[in-house]
Amino acid sequence: MNTTLLIDALVRQTTVLLAALATSAGNRTPLSRVANQVFANLVSELKAQGLGNKVIADMFGMALRTYHHRMARLQESSTESGRSLWEAVLSYVEHQGTVLRGDVLQRFSRDDGVVVRSVLRDLVESRLVYQMGRGDQTSYRAAGEDAEAGLEEGEAAEARALILLVAVHRHGPVSQDELVELVPLAEAQLESVLEALLADGRLQREGEGEQARYRAERIFVAAGDTAGWQAALFDHYQAMVTAMVAKLRRGQSRAELDDAIGGSTYHFDVWPGHPHEAEVMGLLRTLRRQTVALRAEVERHNETAARPQDATPRRVIAYVGQTVLEEEGDDDELA
Repeated sequence: MNTTLLIDALVRQTTVLLAALATSAGNRTPLSRVANQVFANLVSELKAQGLGNKVIADMFGMALRTYHHRMARLQESSTESGRSLWEAVLSYVEHQGTVLRGDVLQRFSRDDGVVVRSVLRDLVESRLVYQMGRGDQTSYRAAGEDAEAGLEEGEAAEARALILLVAVHRHGPVSQDELVELVPLAEAQLESVLEALLADGRLQREGEGEQARYRAERIFVAAGDTAGWQAALFDHYQAMVTAMVAKLRRGQSRAELDDAIGGSTYHFDVWPGHPHEAEVMGLLRTLRRQTVALRAEVERHNETAARPQDATPRRVIAYVGQTVLEEEGDDDELA
């Protein structure tokens, strides 16, 4: 099966979503780090599929040496565990404001100096960092705006908390190290959000220390919640991708009427005064009501009836979406 065309089409649709997010509400979110993030995550997933470095380098059209050099910049820093060297250096420069190259090299002395210099060049070329001076007086200053500049601090903190809850609810019980891979927050910020969620009861912790794992029984984003739209979008997108990946991994390439895994898309053409206009336009509202009622019934049953010990637990993730596209009129018809 030739999947190149499908992959190209999916990448294009994903970039449309990313562009819309980056410019929503008048924002201009810096995107320079996205390419590195996509590359690192894709390599990680390919390795999880059992592929070796040589095969992966070939898939990217890279020489093996070039591939290893790029991976060295993106692999976990020996100085700051849990973060890639690229992220750690950028974070350090952002925190310091303006910093000399020698100070950066000293801060990351446990990492290969050649690779650290390469990261600095990459950050400058990506315009995430400005370079000033020459030789021993070379210094760097962070250039990017805060991606959350359009949010009040309290609202931004709640947005981070809800996104983290979505990840825990989907993947939990999950360790803090695993959460770093799912929601790339700085370690101190992640710990702060976790403690806040534990304190207000939205998150539960099992075990202590390095053995601690987190779980969230449920997540709820109220209608009209201005801090929750990011988490809701993340949850919806994650649910859709999870269903697609689950079906692909089962080797299924066609749909059956009695499928428990998959999705369906339907198109309706209506107009004002159409006999089915109200029914079609209210389809999302109808499905939401039905789903909320069904979820309430399931939760009521689960509160009073324990799951049999020999029964394998199943989490069913259903996603519902709807959009309305208004076709523009023909100028000739208006003349």
